Amino acid sequence: MGKLEQSETIQKLEQNETYQKLISDELWISIGEASIKIIAIIILTMLATKIGKTAISNIFKARSRSPLRISERREATLLKLLQNVLTYVVYFIAFMTILSTLNIDVKGLIAGAGIVGLAVGFGAQNLVRDIITGFFIIFEDQFSVGDYVRIGNAEGYVEEIGLRTTKILSWTGELHIFPNGNITEVTNFSIHNSTAVVDVRIAYEENIEKAEKVIEELILKLPQKYEDLVNPPELLGVQTLGASEVILRVVAETVPMQHWYIARMIRKELKACLDENGIEIPFPRLVMYSRNQEEPTYEKEMKKKNQVEGE
Repeated sequence: MGKLEQSETIQKLEQNETYQKLISDELWISIGEASIKIIAIIILTMLATKIGKTAISNIFKARSRSPLRISERREATLLKLLQNVLTYVVYFIAFMTILSTLNIDVKGLIAGAGIVGLAVGFGAQNLVRDIITGFFIIFEDQFSVGDYVRIGNAEGYVEEIGLRTTKILSWTGELHIFPNGNITEVTNFSIHNSTAVVDVRIAYEENIEKAEKVIEELILKLPQKYEDLVNPPELLGVQTLGASEVILRVVAETVPMQHWYIARMIRKELKACLDENGIEIPFPRLVMYSRNQEEPTYEKEMKKKNQVEGE
């Protein structure tokens, strides 16, 4: 009885169309061909992306040697943007080709996606705003890849400007990602030259004119040592009269974003120069006076002088 039931089950399976399709050679041959085609499409997609990015890079390198060229900042930004657009386009074409390989109606899918996209578009206003804002950031050259900027509470170098987002890498390593539509205020530190400000403290006992002369002689030699200086530094004069020191201010115009480095170098040069000329850089002092002690000789002499002048 068991053998009869088993044979009947086998006969039913053989009569089933789905079962016949599953065991047919044509099905597995078509699956094998489709798999090979998909693997080939993926490999070609990766090669096309790599070759396209290399070609774009070579085009920009060749353009950098031509007499008519845009700024390096703009070139770096456009290079990243074009490579991203190329990636999106190639991957989209590969995806649609894979669907065609699987005998999926691509035209109907695109038509349906257009209708669905129209409905979804009303809820995707932020995405559209991000893309439009990103276009105007690049078009107006508000900032470019490699610029040092401040956006909100984030400050750092622009790593990438995409169609939808902008990436900022801070000097401590954090990567900040902003949707372009949320960028309402930007401070760009890389467009114009920077200014290094250095305050030098001199003791009250020192000759200020001598100190100024020594500093002026030094700063005239600095442009020969530091290429980042645009002009020789300038001594503005006495900035502040502190509690135990006179503060002199030196300013220097530098290439963009090099003011911190130049300020450190100027401080180092000033310290060595003042020490060499015997000019004291003061340190905090504390004078204690006790009423029980005998008055200092200086105060006694001042009192006698006042008495003589009064007579």
